Amino acid sequence: MQRGPADADWMAVAIALSRRGRPASAPNPNVGCLIVRQGKVIARGWTQPGGRPHAEAMALAAAGDAARGATAYVTLEPCAHASPRGPACSDSLIAAGIARVVIAAQDPDTRTNGKGIARLQAAGIEVIFNVLPAKARAAMAPWWTRHTEGRPFVTLKLATSLDGCIARADGSSRWITGDRARAHGHLERANHQAILAGRGTFETDAPKLDVRLPGLEDRSPRKFLLTRAKAPEGWTAVASPEAIDDVDSILVEGGAGAASAFLAADRVDRLLLYRAPILIGGGRSALGDIGLTDLADAHGRWRLADSRLLGSDRLDVYERVREG
Repeated sequence: MQRGPADADWMAVAIALSRRGRPASAPNPNVGCLIVRQGKVIARGWTQPGGRPHAEAMALAAAGDAARGATAYVTLEPCAHASPRGPACSDSLIAAGIARVVIAAQDPDTRTNGKGIARLQAAGIEVIFNVLPAKARAAMAPWWTRHTEGRPFVTLKLATSLDGCIARADGSSRWITGDRARAHGHLERANHQAILAGRGTFETDAPKLDVRLPGLEDRSPRKFLLTRAKAPEGWTAVASPEAIDDVDSILVEGGAGAASAFLAADRVDRLLLYRAPILIGGGRSALGDIGLTDLADAHGRWRLADSRLLGSDRLDVYERVREG
């Protein structure tokens, strides 16, 4: 089947919707669904906290009878397996009379992989797939990484001066960046299940690592401390980057030691580099040894994904380039 000229535009909207479910949808993927009829949106949905209802169920409930004959744009292949928590979304789309389903990415879960598409096609529904798949996978990167690689998706945040310092020589670092950059950092916290600091940062700064944006205070992530010692109350101790296995996403924020450990272990998938237009000189470096033995190996590992100004500070977002 051929995709229509507007399919990518509608899918981009569905992908934006999918981000609303992150990270609360865990352990399920954060999916977005848009139902369109005669060029108009009649319903939309995204995966709800705890993973249910699914995005398709939310959108179909909102559309009601108007879903019959419409097109559904879904960022992940509709599930083909029923569970005690709800029916298979492919069956729900068929029962609602959807005429056409446009899918961004095929589900890697073996319970659905290809089966959802086949079930829809067997019911006479036109199915278009692989519409903006890379963008859809990026929007659900934590779940995708967990499901395909068996580990959390890791974002590393670094806030530095122009000369690469994260603090003065005495350890003082409040504040290197301005209000807008710090607010953006809190939004990033709200989009991760967990946040991690190193022991040195904990002892020097006693960071709260919570979300202090109006309306998002309840989205504060779990707090991890990179240490082989016992963690204080309210924190979870992890001995190494590889030891974290019970969350889908984690934000590493706090300390050159922690940052270097995750980079050395090649566990960083996304890098947030906030740079303030200041020079410190003789301050504390953002990174220590990350295990680099040949300068040639440093090239080609990072791809610039976004760049913007936040007040007077610049944010550059890099993604780790990995094979496949």
